[in-house]
Amino acid sequence: MSATPLDAAQNQTAAPSFNFEPINVEARFDSPRAAIDSDRSKNWFKRVFPILWVNKWAFSIGITMTVLTMLVSVALPALTGQIIDALPNAIIENQPDHFLLLVIIMISLTVLRFIFGFLGTYQMSRVSNQLEADLRSVIYNHLVTLSFSFYDNIQTGQVISRANSDIKAIQMFLMMSPMLLTSVLSFIFAAAYMLSVSFTLTLAALVTTPVVYVLSMKLRAIMFPLSWLTQAHQADVAVIVDENINGQRIVKSFAQEQSQLTLLGKAAKKLQWVQVRAIDISSIFNPVIEHLTVVGQVLVWVYGGWLVIQGEVQLGALVAFNMYLMIIQAPFRFLGLLLQMEQRAKASAGRIFEILDEQPEITDRANISSLKSPQGYLEFDDVHFAYKNDPVLTGLDFKVESGETIAIVGRTGSGKSTVVRLLSRFYEMSSGSIKIDGIDIRDLALKNLHFHVGQVLDEPFLFSISIRDNIAYGKPNASMAEIISAAKAAQAHDFIKNMEKGYDTVVGERGYTLSGGQRQRLGIARALLVNPPILVLDDATSAIDVKVESDIHEALVNLMANRTTILIAHRLSTIGLANRVVLLDEGKAIATGTHQKLLETVPRYSEILSQQNRMPEREPRS
Repeated sequence: MSATPLDAAQNQTAAPSFNFEPINVEARFDSPRAAIDSDRSKNWFKRVFPILWVNKWAFSIGITMTVLTMLVSVALPALTGQIIDALPNAIIENQPDHFLLLVIIMISLTVLRFIFGFLGTYQMSRVSNQLEADLRSVIYNHLVTLSFSFYDNIQTGQVISRANSDIKAIQMFLMMSPMLLTSVLSFIFAAAYMLSVSFTLTLAALVTTPVVYVLSMKLRAIMFPLSWLTQAHQADVAVIVDENINGQRIVKSFAQEQSQLTLLGKAAKKLQWVQVRAIDISSIFNPVIEHLTVVGQVLVWVYGGWLVIQGEVQLGALVAFNMYLMIIQAPFRFLGLLLQMEQRAKASAGRIFEILDEQPEITDRANISSLKSPQGYLEFDDVHFAYKNDPVLTGLDFKVESGETIAIVGRTGSGKSTVVRLLSRFYEMSSGSIKIDGIDIRDLALKNLHFHVGQVLDEPFLFSISIRDNIAYGKPNASMAEIISAAKAAQAHDFIKNMEKGYDTVVGERGYTLSGGQRQRLGIARALLVNPPILVLDDATSAIDVKVESDIHEALVNLMANRTTILIAHRLSTIGLANRVVLLDEGKAIATGTHQKLLETVPRYSEILSQQNRMPEREPRS
């Protein structure tokens, strides 16, 4: 039999033993240089800090510039007081030199404050945005390591919400948090100056501070559960939107638009209730916190004015004192907002950690092996598996010879698709073993295993990229000739070339701009291009009409000749491609043999086939 173009391609593209992940593009984004702290006993900020500190130079420059801005700001009120006190001498005694010098110094400090403030804001904004990008990369890098069982138990909208709005909440707080540092430092310097002017006046100014602190801590305690609920309800809304967009065809088919709008409305109402509740609480606490500081300001003007009249305090010092009082009051004016942001960031971090603390169930062992040129001899030995507490396979035993094509047949729910999922270690078997060429698949590197076991699923997933890139997804460096050869073998070339942009046509999300049969043909072409030595077709021609299926089968006969192939079969036409049939029932292989032999000797096999198309397109292979 003459070699096909894909057979030649297979011989040319054998992957090196050290790398089984086909990459031919340069990374456009750097991987994060740090990860979160794995110690779950630490608070959320300490766990995030390694990602923040990896940008230590920009972070340090930003903090330094912010502190310098604060120091200049703290110096200006004292300088203002001196200018006020020097003004009478400049006017009455005609001695303007000292006054002009103070004015020049003030202008210079104002310019410096602008420069330091600009540099500090710029650097801290860079760091916070880099933190956001790194956190998103950390989450995505972790998501691709998690096992299929994780995705079975979480909704897509939940993941999207945590990778977007939750990260944004952390980023916003960390961008604002340097204000808390500068506020504390400015409080210390301002209080020191105020004490140097008058101890009793300082006490009058700070008389409400303990009350403000107590109310702030009370607000913080109340806002944390509300912040958690806000982020959770935002995720619920994202889940409903995601499901409605992806399931729009089902929604319209069953005329459930109003029902889905009602469902979304209920979720939005819950989110609204939590947010309004948070606003109600903030509207009570924040004005109280802010206006309590005004009490101190009134006392300062009344008591301070009396001290000026008595000659105990100069007018300039009193003006500077009030300016410092405003500096001290500033933190309290945004303390409520900052505490809300901190609580939301804490809640968001907890939700993110729920993902990052999840460990993959399936990982490479310490001492792993690699298949270099596998022959494709498969052994399933007493394999048991259950989805949670639902047993699916209960002692599965069968073998597949190198180069053999077998069809797995069984009732719905008998475990046919589970067999191929376990073969690729998408799930871990409960007990027993699966071997390739005598090597337990658990002793193989996962990427090595996936490289050699190609799959075409019954509902192939297509990305929103060009048809050419979809076909070449598993082999990005494939030539156009190889892509066309794979498409022809999958009987996809004709419909592709009739499209407006041919192979450069960008398919819609998940390929829904194509018919089911077209999507499946592209899925077959994608697998054929990689040319794995072990090929799994999970009912891969179920959505293809009989004529096209027959053409694909003609091509598959040649392409399966030199590889081990497992067919999950529902149609008799698919069974016709197999050398042998394995019949599954109640999680076990209850019979194996040729199609004709099983028809004659196994009544249950005939019963299952009676539910399928009774007219095969070809006679089963002997």
